[in-house]
Amino acid sequence: MPVTAAQLHDAALRIEPFVVRTPVLRSDAFDDWVGTPTWCKSEHLQHAGAFKYRGATNAVRSLADDEAARGVAAHSSGNHAAALALAARTRNIPCHVVMPTNAPTSKRDRVRSYGATIVDCAPTESARVAALREVVAITGAIEIHPYDNDAVIAGAGTAALEFISEVKLLRVIVVPVGGGGLLAGTSIAAAAAGVRTMAGEPFGADDAYRSFHAGKLIPQTDPDTVADGLLTSLADRTFTIIKANVERIIRVDEAQILEAQATVHMMLDQRIEPSSAVAVAALRNARSEGIVAPETHCGVILSGGNVATS
Repeated sequence: MPVTAAQLHDAALRIEPFVVRTPVLRSDAFDDWVGTPTWCKSEHLQHAGAFKYRGATNAVRSLADDEAARGVAAHSSGNHAAALALAARTRNIPCHVVMPTNAPTSKRDRVRSYGATIVDCAPTESARVAALREVVAITGAIEIHPYDNDAVIAGAGTAALEFISEVKLLRVIVVPVGGGGLLAGTSIAAAAAGVRTMAGEPFGADDAYRSFHAGKLIPQTDPDTVADGLLTSLADRTFTIIKANVERIIRVDEAQILEAQATVHMMLDQRIEPSSAVAVAALRNARSEGIVAPETHCGVILSGGNVATS
């Protein structure tokens, strides 16, 4: 069964002691640039630098004591790795993260600093899956998928719950889409509140857009975008929720992504990842194309701020 709004509220209570209630930002200059009143939910200021900490924390805190004692595991080269490592540390349980050898040193160092054991693998999807399978078999750890997991989706959706409760005027929320965990969770919260949900996606990694219009999953084949957090394909679980709740997916090009990233830095004084900037660029496109009317009160979730340095 799809994740419900009640599960989001349960998740919010479960993770409240561990997460940051991130600030909402707005400026007149930014409104003028986007073309409509726009609030930004600053999940790049969340623990571990991304919204992913919400889902990882909900998943880890949802485990029974005997399950948690076995530890958790995942394969990730990005924000989920750090989020899961930190969530596991707060519960004092083992965490094993399979990371490709070409993962940025900065990201590997962060995962290690949170106490996780890193298992190296070749930089291919098949190698990551095989390595994780072996880790789980040897350690007995429980796999926590970065988005194909009900608890992770519910946790991700708590950002939108906070956003909607704080900004009563919101009529549209826009988020980036990769594997679909944030979009699925956001859409559940938004649908329950009568708020429209849209997503941004790069032209170079547009499996969600193509799947949405085809009515069936069309996996990524050779994604190519500066928004490296959005290279994954939707799962059946996230696609089912997205089909039911999301109004549209708006594609953006690389120049628009980089312009949005630079504009957020200049006008809001915030450093965000290109993946976060995709949602900003998508909202601006929606406004310029008449998808969103002027003076519509819109929200963007800035999903992460872990910009690779190496």
